[in-house]
Formats: sequence, structure tokens, C-alpha cells
Amino acid sequence: MRRRLGSVRARATLGTTLVVAVALLAAGTAVLLSLWTNLSGQAGTRAERTAREVAAELAAGQPYRELSLDDDDRPVQVVTEDGTLVAVSEHLERISGTGTDTVRPATAPAAAGGDGDGDDDSAGASALEPGEIAEDPSYSDGSATVDGDSADYRFAAVEVETEDRGTLTVYAGAPLSTERTAVRTALTVMLTGFPLLLAVVAGVTWLMTRRALRPVEGIRREMAAITASADLARRVPEPDTHDEVARLARTTNETLAALEAAVERQRRFVADASHELRSPIASLRTQLEVGAAHPELLDVPGAVEDTVRLQNLAADLLLLARLDAGERPVDTRVDLAALAREEAAGRVRVTVDAEPAEVSGSPGQLRRVLANLLDNAQRHARETVTVTVRREGGRAVVSVADDGEGVPEADRERVFERFVRLDAARSRDDGGAGLGLAIARDVAVRHGGTLTVRGTPEGGALFELRLPTVRPLQ
Repeated sequence: MRRRLGSVRARATLGTTLVVAVALLAAGTAVLLSLWTNLSGQAGTRAERTAREVAAELAAGQPYRELSLDDDDRPVQVVTEDGTLVAVSEHLERISGTGTDTVRPATAPAAAGGDGDGDDDSAGASALEPGEIAEDPSYSDGSATVDGDSADYRFAAVEVETEDRGTLTVYAGAPLSTERTAVRTALTVMLTGFPLLLAVVAGVTWLMTRRALRPVEGIRREMAAITASADLARRVPEPDTHDEVARLARTTNETLAALEAAVERQRRFVADASHELRSPIASLRTQLEVGAAHPELLDVPGAVEDTVRLQNLAADLLLLARLDAGERPVDTRVDLAALAREEAAGRVRVTVDAEPAEVSGSPGQLRRVLANLLDNAQRHARETVTVTVRREGGRAVVSVADDGEGVPEADRERVFERFVRLDAARSRDDGGAGLGLAIARDVAVRHGGTLTVRGTPEGGALFELRLPTVRPLQ
């Protein structure tokens, strides 16, 4: 059972059908009750009309035997105040529900009671005036047998005050057969129509759900194919609608695009790293092989330089791997002004103009950012490099400017890509591996800041690092 209801379509169809079934049951019950109430009320009105007609005759002093009691469809009883039956419809054989189940008058034959002469000694005090008929009747349900035919009736009881017979109560009935037939017919129609209606609802829901979920199934099949083929260039079909399924398809394609870009970036990173490592390793091996064959030709300084370069490249690759893995910076207060002075110390042609600006982050990573920016500026500067640290609102701004040729506007974003070296710095000895600025931007972003480059009025390059500041300790 659970497996059969495992699909969204089956659950939606079952749920909708159950809800409609409950609603139809409630509505059908309300309709039947309302129909029965209305029809029963109409029968009561007919019974009251008959009772009032007989009461009017009694109020006018009509003798019992001359009352209009010959309507076989509406049985009538006339009862005195002490419960004595004094008049009854002709052919009435049995009755119940009026409180007076007898069908024969105590002092007269059927349809003929006393002659109306003389006072009724049992008559008591009444709120009605002689000849007055009560305004509010009472109703009850019962049954009666007339000429051998039994049926259910709605009875109305109306009191009338007479001058010589005291208070009389007229019971008149109206048959409920028509009302019961109407209710049974309505019930039959409902019992026949409701299952058909539920079947239609279930079928329509099944088809509509199937149509609505068809794009989802297409997305699932395409995702399964992408997983099997490992081809991240493929995309799932996007339906030409503006509903949730279309948004799901667009989001899925955006995710695939981001995943494809990440995988492609990783592939390029591995390829570039392999290429960058090949050169210093090959150079170092060549020098060692020459030194082994000809010790007098061993270039020890060159071997040391290649080893240091290889060590720095390995350190950069390790730091990038940690950053890509989502390593969070430690929460330590760092004074960028002091850090800038420490990094500039010992470097030639570097001037520092700094005011205190504290940020929260990793001292080692922020030191690495300043070192990379200074290395890059010294590599391209003609004469001097200027470092400034200032506060702007809630940001600490570190500017590193050089008087070199600057960065072309078209390359001002490209310089932050990994393993990118512009034409003026493509020498591996002078230009490095092309990872310094990429590392600096990644560290800046992970500290909640930005790193950008623009030109200086003198034509050089100006790198600006912006980080959120923290309140100084009191």
C-alpha cells in the first residue's frame, strides 16, 4: 500500500478525492436536512390550515356532526379540554402522535359527536375569549390509518374557545408521503451521482497532476543522464511557464552552470599548478644532474633559488586549497597600520602613511595579503611604492600604489585570476606564478572585504583593500 502511494500523483489524487468526498457528504447531509425541514414545514402548514378551518366552524357554533371532516387525506380529531374525543374524521381507523389515540367519540358515532347543545361541565378557565382561535399551533409527527391505508402524518393542534362547549383542541394531519418520497429521490440521486462525481474528480486530478509533473520527470531523467555521463555542459529542459516547476528548472540549470564553472576552474587549477611546478623541478633536476657529473659546474645559488621558488609555490597552492575548502579566518583583532609598517620594514623604496585601523581576522592571512600587494607593487614600480592606511566610515582602507605603468582597464579583473600574468610580467623569474593577487582577493573576500585595482593620477596602479573595522578596546 505504501509503495502504491509513493508517487506525488497518487497522493494528490487520493487527498483531493477524500477532501471532495467529505465536502460532498457534508453538503448532501445539509441539503437533505434542509429539504426535509422545508417539506415538513409545508406539510405542517397544510395541517394547520385544515385545523383552523374546523376550529372556525366550532367557533361559529357548528354542531359536531355537521363539521367538515370528510377529507380522507387529512384526518381530524376534536378533543375537549379534559381529553375526551368528541369528533373525528370519517374512515379513520387508527391514529398515533396526537396524544389521543382513540378514533371513536365518547358520546357520538364517527364523524358525529354531540349536537352542541348544553354546556360542557368539564370546561375550565381559558385565556381565549369565546369564539377566539389560538394564534400559535403546536406540531407533532405520527401515523394514521384511513380506509386500510397507513401513512405518516404531520399533525397541527389548534385550540378554539366556544361559548357553550368550553375549550376544544382540533388535531388535523397532513400526509408526509410526498415529502418522504422527495427526500428518498434526492438521496438516491446523491448516492448515484456522488460516486460518479468522485470518479470524475479522481480522474481529472490524476491527469492534471500527471501533466503538471511531466516537466519534473523530464528534469529527473536529464539529471540522471548528466550524472551517468558526467557531462556538466548539459542542461535540464525549462518549461515555457512561470510556475514553480519552471523556477525549479532554472535554478537547477544555474546550479549546473556553477558546478561546471567550479569543475572547470579546478581542472585549470590542477593543469596550471602542474605546469608551474614542472619548470622549477626540471631546472633543479638539471642543475643537480650537472653537479653530479661535474661538481665544479654545480650552481648552488641557482639550485637554492629554484628550491625557494618551489617552496613558495607549494605554500601558495596549499593556502589556495585551504581557502577553497572554506577555511574560516580566526577571530583576532589586527591593527592594519602596525601590520603595514612591519611588512614595509626592510623593503626599499616603500613609504608608509598609516593611522590605526583595527579589523577582525587572521593575522597570518592578512599579513600575506599585504606582502603579496607589496611584492606586486615593487615588481612594477619605477621608483617608489606608497602604502596608506585610513578609516572610512566603518571600513579600514589599505592603499598600495606604485609609479609603474599601471594595469590596463580591460585587465583590472583578470589580474585577480589564478596563474594570470600580464604581458609586462610574464617572466617566471620576475612575474612569479600568478597566484599572489588571486590569494589576496580570496583572503579579502573571506574577511568580508573587497580588493580592487584602479589607476593613479601618475599612471601607476593603485590596489585598495577594504575591510570592516571593529571598535577599539577601551
